[in-house]
Amino acid sequence: MKVLFSGGGTLGPVTPLLAIKGVLQERYPDLQSVWIGTMRGPEREIVERQGIRFVSIQSGKLRRYMSPLNILDFFRIIVGFFQSLRILWKEYPDVCISAGGFVSVPVHFAAWLLGIPTWIHQQDVEVGFANKLMVPGARVITTSLKELVSEFPKRKTMWLGNPVRSEILQGDKKRAQKIFGLTGTVPVVLALGGGTGSLKVNQLIVEAIPHLKTHAEVIHLSGRERPQEIVTRASELFSHYHLYQFLDAEMKDAYAVADVIVCRGGFGTLTEGAALKKPCIIIPKPGHQVENVRLLEDKGAALVVNELTADGLYVAKKIRELLADEQSRHSIARRMHETLKVAQKEEILKVFEYIRT
Repeated sequence: MKVLFSGGGTLGPVTPLLAIKGVLQERYPDLQSVWIGTMRGPEREIVERQGIRFVSIQSGKLRRYMSPLNILDFFRIIVGFFQSLRILWKEYPDVCISAGGFVSVPVHFAAWLLGIPTWIHQQDVEVGFANKLMVPGARVITTSLKELVSEFPKRKTMWLGNPVRSEILQGDKKRAQKIFGLTGTVPVVLALGGGTGSLKVNQLIVEAIPHLKTHAEVIHLSGRERPQEIVTRASELFSHYHLYQFLDAEMKDAYAVADVIVCRGGFGTLTEGAALKKPCIIIPKPGHQVENVRLLEDKGAALVVNELTADGLYVAKKIRELLADEQSRHSIARRMHETLKVAQKEEILKVFEYIRT
């Protein structure tokens, strides 16, 4: 049996697909997996570390507003379609699965043309344009939230929840203290800027570091695609600041040891935080992430910081207040866990078996 996954450009579409792959591999040990991603995105390394064969294609983004870049990207999508057609003809997988991202659009168009069944998963509150384009040819559509089911054709849509990688749930605090050189005498804050890193989040965290010196140790993932000069200088000045550009296998331990998570508003990270019952301070990227976060904020399931008006002192203040209020931490974490349903293995397998029939 062979399954082709597609997604990339950011890690947003990648993490739920890796979770699905893990469930399928457990049930079908002889499963063969192929991944189609972008040429320069961060997904290649994490996908290949999972033992999945990775192939890249040309990809473009069709914007919903007038832009000369739409013309160039339209031709990239055309090229990507013919590249996908060649790959799918050669590999001929049993199923193609995507969780969004424009690199998946030509792949799923080619799969539809070849009669290969496709499954698309919708994570974010706002339905992405890429997923909208892939809906007509999809055999089945799953959603992270119950409210999203009504956004798609009823006959082929179901509420699944968001898949979470099983290894994320297997972290160890003591192991984390050794890996990250933590003292274990103060709480730990895990700061994440998304799969490619966020320059704005990096700036806010660096500005917050001096104000957290006696309150917390900070593990900060800055991202490989962002300038490192500012964060590197901070790591040299402050012993309670632990800087990493990227974590893979160690990520589960970083989650395990964290008392508070500071992150962007991507649904992959939010669902992992919810599964682990970790309180989050969210700095959403302007756009669809704002809609993701508004849902949680309305239910008291997260603290939200506006990157346009906040500075590092304000972020540090919010972190200190949350660390000092154990009841609030537990309440926020519980509500987030209740709001963001984690997809169960049995339900993932049920969808997979349905799409193969």
